[in-house]
Amino acid sequence: MAQLGFPRKWPSRWPVQPTPRELWSAQEPTFKAASPAVIEAAAKRAEARPSGNWFAFAASSDVRPGRPFGTRIAGRELVAWRDSAGKLVVGPGECPHLGAPLADGRVVCDTVVCRWHGLPVGANGKYGWEPVPSHDDGVLVWARLDGPGGEEPLPAPVLPARPAAPGSVAAVTRLVGVCEPTDVVANRLDPWHGSWFHPYSFAHLTVRSAPAVDAAEEDDRFVVDVTFRVGPGLGVPVRAEFTCPEPRTVVMTIIEGEGTGSVVETHATPLGPGPDGRPRTAVLEATIATSPRPGFALARRAAPALRPLMRRAATRLWRDDLAYAERRYALRESR
Repeated sequence: MAQLGFPRKWPSRWPVQPTPRELWSAQEPTFKAASPAVIEAAAKRAEARPSGNWFAFAASSDVRPGRPFGTRIAGRELVAWRDSAGKLVVGPGECPHLGAPLADGRVVCDTVVCRWHGLPVGANGKYGWEPVPSHDDGVLVWARLDGPGGEEPLPAPVLPARPAAPGSVAAVTRLVGVCEPTDVVANRLDPWHGSWFHPYSFAHLTVRSAPAVDAAEEDDRFVVDVTFRVGPGLGVPVRAEFTCPEPRTVVMTIIEGEGTGSVVETHATPLGPGPDGRPRTAVLEATIATSPRPGFALARRAAPALRPLMRRAATRLWRDDLAYAERRYALRESR
């Protein structure tokens, strides 16, 4: 410790703690505990839960006033915008006249006006264009597509418990991979790979409990002790649980340690086939951090500067994990 410049007696109340260095190869192997049957069973149980046909498609902040936002979900082109009151509107992305991309249009008097021939579309539905149910939860925006979803519709998305907005900082990152949503979910339901595959972010990871292959609903969670690295020889130790509230979402919640109540939501949204005919899936990861410490108020005031750092950390992790998910999809298809 002395050569790192740390005090000999580190205060236990500090959230950041010295993290003993360890060789990557000297970690305790986790392959015996990481049962493929347990991971697959947990993913199957998630698939069986209702989603109400809701799909997360962007950060709330991505759909801005005065400009249309284009996206795809399950092969369907969509356009989203906000009216003068800030309310979210989502609907088909093709102009009903000649199929022009409405995302290239302009928002005028609460409607999107097509750039090809000036046809306006709006929340009231007209000229053969009808909006779809949409929801803005303050962090993410959602669209309900009953055709691709194929389930009994629900009036709103199935959302996990989150920290209250006034006392938290949220950031969302989005990446796209050649895989299906189940591959993203299965990746998150394998906590054993954390410090092996992401040694730059995680250390001293121990899976305290995992659900049985035939786990009951109340026991369907993974509990993990892990240290988040924040600098050379320093980390934040926490205990976290992983759960799936619906088929395309995995939630990590800190249940003990610094930031208790903070969540990381991973949402997997099918986009449809790419030019090569293979499926594309968008990963939207929402990190919602909170802390009762007085110093966290400073972090909230510095949120505009903090969010890019949060997004950068999540993006680095998911660049690796999408390779894992894509590999899982490729192996499944090859068989």
